[in-house]
Amino acid sequence: MNKLLIAALPLALAACATGPAYSPSAASGAAPNLTHSVVLTKLDSPWDMAFLPNGTMFFTEKCLGLSVRKPDGAVVKLLGMKDAQGYAASASDLFCEGQAGMAGVAVDPNFASNRFIYVYSSSSLTAPGSNRVMRMKVNDAVTAVTDRTDIVTDIPYKPRASDHPFGGPGAHNGGRLRFSPGDGFLYVTTGDTHNGAGPISPTLLAGKVLRIDRDGKAAPANGAPAGFDPRIYTYGHRNPQGLSFRPGTNQAFTAENGPWHSDEVTALVPGGNAGWDPRPNMAGRGACPDNYCGYSPNQMGAMDPKQRAAFMPMTDTTTYPNAMKPAWNNDGLSQGMFGATFLSGPQWKGWDGQMIVGLTGIGIHGTPVGNRLDLLNIAAHGTSATRTTVNLPMPAARFRSVVQGPDGNLYVAVDEGTISRLTPN
Repeated sequence: MNKLLIAALPLALAACATGPAYSPSAASGAAPNLTHSVVLTKLDSPWDMAFLPNGTMFFTEKCLGLSVRKPDGAVVKLLGMKDAQGYAASASDLFCEGQAGMAGVAVDPNFASNRFIYVYSSSSLTAPGSNRVMRMKVNDAVTAVTDRTDIVTDIPYKPRASDHPFGGPGAHNGGRLRFSPGDGFLYVTTGDTHNGAGPISPTLLAGKVLRIDRDGKAAPANGAPAGFDPRIYTYGHRNPQGLSFRPGTNQAFTAENGPWHSDEVTALVPGGNAGWDPRPNMAGRGACPDNYCGYSPNQMGAMDPKQRAAFMPMTDTTTYPNAMKPAWNNDGLSQGMFGATFLSGPQWKGWDGQMIVGLTGIGIHGTPVGNRLDLLNIAAHGTSATRTTVNLPMPAARFRSVVQGPDGNLYVAVDEGTISRLTPN
């Protein structure tokens, strides 16, 4: 076996810091009081949001498409998926199925000059389907998108299979897009698609974080091992759906869903291995259903600590001693970790510089329901954190995305169909 697939690179967390150590504002250490206002309602599974400096908000709905909310509150439907109605333009190849559909959206840092936005979506252009990153140009009136260019076309998609023992089509689909404020490159998260070989594969873009330029080409100094696709920044992931950058250092962090245990928040380093390897015959494993050991052994008793200790680890530091160690693992539970952002600005008082992450647990197999926002005070070295659960000013819901807007407030999208604004006071 290729030794590059057995051990991660011995990377120091400091290697990816691009600026001085972050020092939050000198504002009060007290927590802010939050007020709540609804921005949009009657949406269909809103998945992500991205802002222009003037407050214009692009947002995606998983099974409908891309829309924009203008500063005056007017909403324009820009690009619809297959069979979606009322959009200025449509794309018949874009579809939703299971967990997959139209997901992440990001605004180019140079939008004022190039008018580019980027969207992650599932497409039928290649059999049996793929996920792709699309670049589009927004007109001056922000009423239409044109010049679609698919800059990444080979992110795996899980197709329908009648004999698959777990998970439906489109499962473990990744899909978060974020530009780093430090290096200006686009980071893309991908899921393992229940493919045991995917996360550690040097060529499959499954279970990875990509770091690319505006044309989809590999960014320099990604650091992946020799023989890996040069677009790969980190590998060995399960299903990262949160991605954010720590203010001051601009180090990337992922928030990732665990296999009925151990959701994880992890500081990324160039070429790093996150330690998820669900292949059979690894570390003494035997055969697994469909060559995927990600639920081994049977995890129906996920709340039993003795049984949980025998589960395949989310971060396998026995096989990969140099794997990136998570800052937080949700107390060893999996409740669906989606969307993460670092709060920034004196209005956040004692929360300034901390990460907020959304959980959308459904309480399967005895795991308590999540449906909350957690605040993580992550240590400077990135391998430990303390958690505070946010006292919400509105009913808890299945949080899908959390984004700090240009007004300094926090915007949250929930599966139940709303996007709301949380204002600190």
